[in-house]
Amino acid sequence: MRIFRAPPRSRSSATLWPSDWRNSSAPLLYNPCEHAVKERFFAVVNPTAGGGRCGSLAGPALARLREAGLGLDAIASAGPGHAVLLAQEAYAQGYRKFLAVGGDGTAHEILNGVYGSNSIAHGVKLGFLPLGTGNSFLRDFTQNGADAALQALLEGRTRACDLLRLKHASGELYSLNLLSLGFTADVAALTNRRFKPLGQFGYLLGVFLRLVQLRRRAFALRCDDDPDWDERRCLFLSFNNSKYTGGTMLIAPHADPSDGFIEMVRWGPIGRIGLLRTLPKLYDGSHIRHPLASRRSVRRIEFKIPVPVDVMVDGEVVTVECRSLEAVPGAVDVYI
Repeated sequence: MRIFRAPPRSRSSATLWPSDWRNSSAPLLYNPCEHAVKERFFAVVNPTAGGGRCGSLAGPALARLREAGLGLDAIASAGPGHAVLLAQEAYAQGYRKFLAVGGDGTAHEILNGVYGSNSIAHGVKLGFLPLGTGNSFLRDFTQNGADAALQALLEGRTRACDLLRLKHASGELYSLNLLSLGFTADVAALTNRRFKPLGQFGYLLGVFLRLVQLRRRAFALRCDDDPDWDERRCLFLSFNNSKYTGGTMLIAPHADPSDGFIEMVRWGPIGRIGLLRTLPKLYDGSHIRHPLASRRSVRRIEFKIPVPVDVMVDGEVVTVECRSLEAVPGAVDVYI
């Protein structure tokens, strides 16, 4: 099984950012298959996913699919944001079946490569080889991880799923799993920027530091046909397409990725002690019964946030000035 590699990094730079790839004259793809690409899978492998585990497991897993008769072409991403460009070019070349080999972040980048430049993209199918750290989205449908994902690919079994589309001051982005503002985004931002190499310990360190610096803020928003803006302070707001985040946190137990709605979970201005007591309940979904918690299913949300804020999107963090969020019903067929 061949995996087409991205152009090598420059020795003078430890990180190759998306702008470097855009300015490069080298092709992102090497025309791995010039015929019948619509019937082939385009697989993007994130070799660093799962603490590097994905890099060693991807080859045998892809070979198993190929031996079973699946036509697929694969390429390894070279760093953050690269999968966006790879998927964008693959879609332009005619691929409609995509395979995320990694975690939730790999799927997130593929979808934004396809839909970010083709908002009217049609016939897109997405499969998973969940070899990353989180793999939260698939947990809505199965607890059997990679084996169940492989079986769905081999059987060609798909389900139409929604996407969430966030419009912001600089453009738009898409989410398969969830978006979050407030404490959860603050923790993710701190962890990703300072403690990511520490893995789970780094995440716990991020939680502790954000607890010390706990902020309860107002993110002004208005849902559907509501006449008034909601400007109440809160600990966090979570806008969910699926139930889980962070692998096993049942953040939105009522979410359904195929119902055409955004499941909004709001946690009011809880204090440090109350938060510490309630955090374990995030893992069984009982946190939504807290007196300061609420949930609601909506189709569209407008924001009145005049400055850029950190937003956690499918486990990644972006800093944008949010304008609106809406569900895009049945936007992608997912192999599950």
